[in-house]
Amino acid sequence: MSHILSLDQGTTSSRAIVFNARGDTVALAQREFAQHFPQPGWVEHDPMEIWSSQLQVAREALKSAQRQGVPVTALAITNQRETTVLWDRATGQPVAPAIVWQDRRTASHCDQLRTQGHADVFQRKTGLVLDAYFSGTKLAWLLDHVPGARRRAERGELAFGTVDSWLIWQLTGGRVHATDPSNASRTLLFNLHTMAWDPQLLAWLNIPPSVLPQVVPSSGVLGTTDPSVLGRALPIAGVAGDQQAATFGQACFEPGMAKNTYGTGCFMLMNTGQRAVASQHRLLSTVGWQGPQGRDQTAYCLEGSVFMAGATVQWLRDGLHMIQDASEVEALAASVEDSGDVYLVPAFAGLGTPEWDSYARGTLVGMTRGTGRAHIARAALEAIALQTADVFDAMARDAGVPLRELRVDGGASRNNLLMQLQADLLGVPVVRPKVTETTALGAAYLAGLACGVWRDAHDIAALWQVDRRFEPGLSDVARRHKLQRWHEAVQRSRGWARG
Repeated sequence: MSHILSLDQGTTSSRAIVFNARGDTVALAQREFAQHFPQPGWVEHDPMEIWSSQLQVAREALKSAQRQGVPVTALAITNQRETTVLWDRATGQPVAPAIVWQDRRTASHCDQLRTQGHADVFQRKTGLVLDAYFSGTKLAWLLDHVPGARRRAERGELAFGTVDSWLIWQLTGGRVHATDPSNASRTLLFNLHTMAWDPQLLAWLNIPPSVLPQVVPSSGVLGTTDPSVLGRALPIAGVAGDQQAATFGQACFEPGMAKNTYGTGCFMLMNTGQRAVASQHRLLSTVGWQGPQGRDQTAYCLEGSVFMAGATVQWLRDGLHMIQDASEVEALAASVEDSGDVYLVPAFAGLGTPEWDSYARGTLVGMTRGTGRAHIARAALEAIALQTADVFDAMARDAGVPLRELRVDGGASRNNLLMQLQADLLGVPVVRPKVTETTALGAAYLAGLACGVWRDAHDIAALWQVDRRFEPGLSDVARRHKLQRWHEAVQRSRGWARG
């Protein structure tokens, strides 16, 4: 039986999982790495720490597989999207810290581009809202602020990539500089309709084409690992951004199927088939994945992005020291019947869908002398579910039909209270699969399709199994009241950072 090693490089940790042909986990290793906040609104990672942590867990997972006598035949990569790395082609060393997708330092650049009248063109070509979330303005910032970077980039000495490209470069010993369409479509530089880097957008952001990676299919062998890295050469056969990989791992292969991933952020994607749908409700159009045949096997998605989900619980732990471990939040929140009309708007990195407000900031409202830790913990879980409810509503409006269920995955989907709150606030069932590591699994599926482990999407869909189904239990009146109060709280957070 063939097995796939899936590298899952996330915002707060690097993981490596070996899957068998049934989609079962046979080996897993994980390591957290440091988050850096050098200024308000700035978020950075050390690219070398990303690489070293990912390499370490990959080697650990492979050793575990070898001890079990498990043959690993290919490697897959899935990654935090939009995080921007710029490195020296000769040395493979980064020229600056990675600018993380949560970083808001380029909000004023986006404002300037909007003032110049470019927002509609960016959205029409890329499917994206002109926002600091995406990689293009981050790359422009690095070229403008790292001494000598622009001159070196124009001479072809530097390489840009999202985290997938950075890992591919390191894994192949610098032989391959590539990305896939799912990641390329998150840069503000990639045209969804031509499926290529767009010269006009590059010119507006003053980015030399020489820094860009080659765009290759999400499923297909793009190169092999250098034998010195993992002990032997392994074909790299699948690459996708984390949310698109999770959509694939949830077997959302038919138009209209949707999933939500509860990770550092919350990201809901709905398959729209073989065409990019222009959203009327501030959702994003994005490439889902691309098969080995290229454009003829491209699936598109609509996406809603929530910047703070699991990171909100992490803030309770690390910022407020209300809990010692993220797993404690469920019991603490369940110790009270409701939040006592307390609302937490976790706009620590601005607001994503549907507001797209780079200047919103975190807000906690409704507290009284009777408010305690448990109320705030419950408000934090409700905030994750309420943000998702707003995205779900926008997606149903764009789809033109009511969505009848939501498939869920990611670490926080194991929180039963959160999933019940989510079903209550959506008014539809929330369905959790037996395998919630669907991000890594989706990337493994893409690699396995390229290597013959699975024949087609039907083989993969047959592996998907339900773990638990959460039915809504809140009345329509109570649901509408909760959403109304939430929207009032959101309005109080808007525009705060403008001063």
